[in-house]
Amino acid sequence: MLIGLCGSMLAGKQSVVTYLVDCQGFSRLHLAPTASTTISSSAAARHTLLDPPKGPECNVFRKVEELVDYITKRWQHRWVTTDIWDENVLEKLLRRPSFFLVSVDAPLGQRWQRCKMRCASDGQRAPSLEEFVARNDDHLHNRNMGLARLIDRAEVRLVNCSDDLEQLYRTLEELDLPNEQRLRPNWDQYFMQLASLAAQRSNCMKRRVGSVLVREKRVISTGYNGTPRYLKNCNEGGCLRCNEGTTAGVGLSTCLCLHAEENALLEAGRERIREGSILYCDT
Repeated sequence: MLIGLCGSMLAGKQSVVTYLVDCQGFSRLHLAPTASTTISSSAAARHTLLDPPKGPECNVFRKVEELVDYITKRWQHRWVTTDIWDENVLEKLLRRPSFFLVSVDAPLGQRWQRCKMRCASDGQRAPSLEEFVARNDDHLHNRNMGLARLIDRAEVRLVNCSDDLEQLYRTLEELDLPNEQRLRPNWDQYFMQLASLAAQRSNCMKRRVGSVLVREKRVISTGYNGTPRYLKNCNEGGCLRCNEGTTAGVGLSTCLCLHAEENALLEAGRERIREGSILYCDT
């Protein structure tokens, strides 16, 4: 498993890394920025090649391909990195099913206070709030190096609102990042995700619902709510009740839309629905 961490400045990514290393048995991996990778000067100043990590558990890679090859051969180990420099790096990591991305964020005011405390401890001048906001905007939304596009693709989002390290650790424990089901869903999760995907095909004006009929862990049929086959779709005016915005529970006998479950059962037919069949529905 490889967990990639991204997020806004001073949101607490290093604290999350420390938790994963000290409490969950992860080892940290470092990736150098390449000539084609544009990163901020502040990030470069902190980069591992300028201040190389020490110790047997530190692994530094100059190319993302080298890192990917390394974790592929050691996929049963636990790894973490914060060096997701750009979408090119992310795309190559996402090819491996053992990788997932976590974003870490915190309120802007709280991150500014952390910045002032860090500058004070380092004997440096702290930026004003306006300066910090400008740096934050550049960090997230710069046309060439902004990380907002990476954050939007995170599978797990953590908001670190507390400056209490113990509270953050309790939150991470409840979040259970090392759970292997994040990489490969169990059967119930898998079929419920299929039901939610089927719901995207709904043509009902009132709500979206999807359903999947399963037997012996095999999909028999899927269904979504909407008007019956060969009738005009609800979202094209096929069901007068839905298109008039009738109050819930009123005029149900005039509604032409079929439930997702009905459509899944009709699609399967009597001969394919046997004992042990399970119907999943996302509502």
